[in-house]
Amino acid sequence: RQRQMCIRDRLRSSRTFHDIISKNHRMFDIFDIMPDLAESESTVLIVGESGTGKELFARAVHDLSPRSSAPIITVNCGALPDTLLEAELFGYRAGAFTDARGDKPGRFAMAEGGTIFLDEIGDVSPATQVKLLRVLQERVYEPLGATKSVKADVRVIAATNRDLDAMVEDGTFRRDLFYRINVVRLRIPPLRERREDIPLLVDHFIGRFNRLRGRSVTGVTADVMSTLMGHDYPGNVRELENIIRSVALFAESNTIDGVDFDEYRELFQDGPEREAAWNVHDTFEKRQYRFTEPARITVLERGPVRAAVRVERTYRETRMRCDVMLYRQTPRLDFRADVDWQERQTMLKVAFPVTVRSPSATYE
Repeated sequence: RQRQMCIRDRLRSSRTFHDIISKNHRMFDIFDIMPDLAESESTVLIVGESGTGKELFARAVHDLSPRSSAPIITVNCGALPDTLLEAELFGYRAGAFTDARGDKPGRFAMAEGGTIFLDEIGDVSPATQVKLLRVLQERVYEPLGATKSVKADVRVIAATNRDLDAMVEDGTFRRDLFYRINVVRLRIPPLRERREDIPLLVDHFIGRFNRLRGRSVTGVTADVMSTLMGHDYPGNVRELENIIRSVALFAESNTIDGVDFDEYRELFQDGPEREAAWNVHDTFEKRQYRFTEPARITVLERGPVRAAVRVERTYRETRMRCDVMLYRQTPRLDFRADVDWQERQTMLKVAFPVTVRSPSATYE
């Protein structure tokens, strides 16, 4: 009990804990219950919009728990098709299917004694939901091709950005599984509901950028901060981080000012201008923030080098950002727009260490 009180006092006295930065009272309410929650073996359901940092909270719960000496294994349930997800979760035995020449442990086996974090659990198919239900109820599972069940000493933390309550009513998510994972629910507020955290996050991301790139960016001007404070951030903390990294990369001085930030103001406007800017990409409605293949190839072939760097970096490192400014020429920088692909690729490698594919390549 004394250990829990010490942890709680440390959470309250600091604005940063396990890379979670906040001074919002709702976030502090979550911090208050985390020591007790970590000490228990209860299944946790973390809900919140994409980009709010659900995995950080899952790792914080694990690190505060008695299982902290064992690993925490993360599985993105929405990134794998149903046929692969089962093998990824439970593993398989030799001969279970074609080319299965040896045994392969699943994520539950890898997390033995620790924690497994099931991200985007709302995207799991009904067939896999049944198998997860058995693990949560009986604490056993069967690898593919196995004839005996395997015990699972694993704590489960799940997360989703979907409305599971509505999915249960629609019949797309099993009610019994929902009750099993919804023992303790943590709702992470979106960034627009805790705007007082934006200055703290900006300083944090600039400091991280300086450490990674060896730069000495000191901060942003009051005008830029005012603009950042007024944005709604549909991509939440992830969107803010990408904005800061992109602007800091091409900042012309040690302070990010309005000149560096001009290209973002169109996205930050209210009304028809902002809607038109975001609707350049038809995937915005789904919040996928992906560049379509024709748009990306157009920028890489014809746009300025600065824009091409940003497109490639965004696509390869985040794949979660829609940035209309990449389609515009930047008169402040003297980049030629008529260079051929080979010369452009060489310039990109010098400007930023990232592998650039040929325009003839096939993109996802």
